[in-house]
Amino acid sequence: MAKCRDANKTKETITYSAMELFAKDGYEGVSVESIAKKADINKAMIYYYFKNKAVLYEAVVRNLLDDIYYEILKESKKCKKPIDEMKSFIFTYAKFADENPYLPSLMLSELSVGGRNLPDDMFVGLKRIFSLLRSILKRGEEKGCFEKSLPIMVHFMIVGSINLFITTRQLRLKVENEFGKDICNDCKIEEISEHLFYSIKKMLKGEDT
Repeated sequence: MAKCRDANKTKETITYSAMELFAKDGYEGVSVESIAKKADINKAMIYYYFKNKAVLYEAVVRNLLDDIYYEILKESKKCKKPIDEMKSFIFTYAKFADENPYLPSLMLSELSVGGRNLPDDMFVGLKRIFSLLRSILKRGEEKGCFEKSLPIMVHFMIVGSINLFITTRQLRLKVENEFGKDICNDCKIEEISEHLFYSIKKMLKGEDT
């Protein structure tokens, strides 16, 4: 049993180290050697658990997408109205991304190269998250509390805004003297979520029906 726990710990260390590096340098900028150095293990140990870098990258992305999907789903089930589900989606995604900044970094990194490093089945994870939002919008429209919208644009507004807010923190700190307080360096993620929710609500003419 102890051996199994040690193995699980080693695998977790590898995936976490890889996640940090992939988020910082992108898939192509990371080598197995750099992951081994970051994890402070022998490179052969990585190949023992993961066939190659691509398989390790797939595991990293899958874990993140699975975690956020099930977190949003869990919180959504507590809601009774589409408008509450929308708020829950925004706040849950924002909280998760804020606590796991490697997620928005990886997503933006993949967007910059057209998702060419994502395995085909990883798009399933992205689609599941999008489908959750699309179903919320559909229920809201059917109940007459949302105006008809383009789900992908609403998705981009929510996910894109949150991802950019989180990944540009260091940049915004550097330019604060030039741009002032309007770039929101002192804003908490809850404030950003609240502002985003009311903007989306206004756009959809969201009602508490």
